[in-house]
Amino acid sequence: MTDGETGRTFRLAYVPGVTPAKWVNVWTERLPGVPITLVAVPAAEAVGLLREGGADAGFVRLPVDRDGLSVIPLYVETTVVVVPKDHAVAAADEVSVADLVDDEVFHPLDDTIEWTVRPGLPAFTRPATTEDAVELVAAGTGILLVPLSLARLHHRRDLTYRPVPDAPQSQVALSWPADATTDLVEDFIGIVRGRTANSSRGRTPATPAAPVQKPAQRQAQKPAQNGSGRRAVPAGRKRKGNRPR
Repeated sequence: MTDGETGRTFRLAYVPGVTPAKWVNVWTERLPGVPITLVAVPAAEAVGLLREGGADAGFVRLPVDRDGLSVIPLYVETTVVVVPKDHAVAAADEVSVADLVDDEVFHPLDDTIEWTVRPGLPAFTRPATTEDAVELVAAGTGILLVPLSLARLHHRRDLTYRPVPDAPQSQVALSWPADATTDLVEDFIGIVRGRTANSSRGRTPATPAAPVQKPAQRQAQKPAQNGSGRRAVPAGRKRKGNRPR
């Protein structure tokens, strides 16, 4: 950490469904002098927050407008259908999009799945958020397709979910302003990518290790001694005799 970073805080944004705890734990172990602040942000507002400088980096859901941003795709989530527990879907281990053709499917305004053709029938309304849509599913007025993490986030006892393998999937990525790739951002990228603290791609300690001398070098620098502990006389040099008293 450079002197200019002393006292700084790293601000990390994250969208619903993303759990940054494992990366935050590594950060606090590796950079204990730099506090990390978590900023929860709706998926639709994450890019704007980064562009406005409201966070140093953030976890977003793709696709996003990448103009002015650096983006590292991380992982893809399974898409699931959320239904009441007494729905016919609940009896299956998984379902296909075709199985939902006769169901009314909610499409919330914050939907993070990029659909080419939306499944099922349009529901009577478009909820503002996924959380609102889950409430409507619980009321028995339709069903909802979301990434697995969002189904877990908004889980209710009266609802269940099943995988839909042939549905489009949501991808989570790490993003930050391209013109603000600071040392702290580089540190966090290294953590997310699983680099060790001593990785050559990471930042190196400020004080280099002392060079290791070879045995021959150490021997050459150490004066030779004879068995009596006195310094040996160089070859070709005569030993002086004792002076007469």
